[in-house]
Amino acid sequence: MAEWMGWLAAAGVLVILELFTGTFYLLMIAIGLAVGGVVALLGAGGPVQTIAAAAVGVLATALLHRSRFGRPARHDASRDRNVNLDIGQRVTVPAWDNGRARVMYRGALWDVELGQGATPQAGDFRIVEVQGSRLVVANAAHS
Repeated sequence: MAEWMGWLAAAGVLVILELFTGTFYLLMIAIGLAVGGVVALLGAGGPVQTIAAAAVGVLATALLHRSRFGRPARHDASRDRNVNLDIGQRVTVPAWDNGRARVMYRGALWDVELGQGATPQAGDFRIVEVQGSRLVVANAAHS
């Protein structure tokens, strides 16, 4: 088998492995290996092929790491609707006492506090955050 075929076969294996892991880092290394195959196809020697593959792989990995795709987004789970299904649900607060209340929600008593910018008036509220057994709410009209 020709050298360039070996480089491209290795790149293909890494692309397949990347599909199983879901990271882009193996894809960046596969790009480097593909460049090594192209350099081999152009007739360069083994050391030049290896240096080209390594340089492109390291450069592509470094660029990916610095991009927004290289870092997982940091979400506050207490405010993330995908993590906590209570976010966005409605709750009725009959009365407030210094910005705090107790309400029946999902068959249990919960402590409720006003979120930023919410006004303490009796009525319907929207849950914007869950902190332990405490619901942080906003006025329902501000949905």
